[in-house]
Amino acid sequence: MSTRTIERDIGSLQLAGVPIYADHGVTGGYSILREYSLPPLNLSAAESLAVLAGLALLESSPYQGAARRAHAKIAAVMDEEHWAPVQEILGRMQVIDAVAPEDGAVPLGMLSDVIAARRVVRLTYLGEDLATSTVRDVETMGLLRAGDAWLLSGWCRLRDAIRGFRIERITRLEVLDEVPPPRDPALLEADLARWPTRRLG
Repeated sequence: MSTRTIERDIGSLQLAGVPIYADHGVTGGYSILREYSLPPLNLSAAESLAVLAGLALLESSPYQGAARRAHAKIAAVMDEEHWAPVQEILGRMQVIDAVAPEDGAVPLGMLSDVIAARRVVRLTYLGEDLATSTVRDVETMGLLRAGDAWLLSGWCRLRDAIRGFRIERITRLEVLDEVPPPRDPALLEADLARWPTRRLG
């Protein structure tokens, strides 16, 4: 293993937020907290490409921050022989994001926190004409990927029904202290039955 490989891997891990410490002295080196150590990943070149390409697709999603950190960690432990060919193929891949966020749209990374909070949110939402907006209290349920857009799904108290809100048209979002009442899961399943969906887990 070359010095360049070690320095590259340490730099990638540090960029990913992993606390790596330099130990000084004759027997010095680098140390990492035990809870951050992982068993070795033995991914083939094709598996590495699939994982890194999949994480890159999340760049325009509510999970972009976590995807970037995971990308750095996977890249740091790739086999040296796979590094160059995988990076070459990734460099030739392009993603066309057909829907750009509106000016003033809520930051994408905030949405994953909203889902985890499981509380009522108050959002300002642009209509299809992008000129009018409504303020709604929504009991968040999850995220949907519909064609070229991500949607925040939830029980809309304005419409008294489940709705999907295109995240690029959410211009303001406030997490309220209220914990929503339980909703019948069958309501969400019935609504999703209208869409050709597939579960991701």
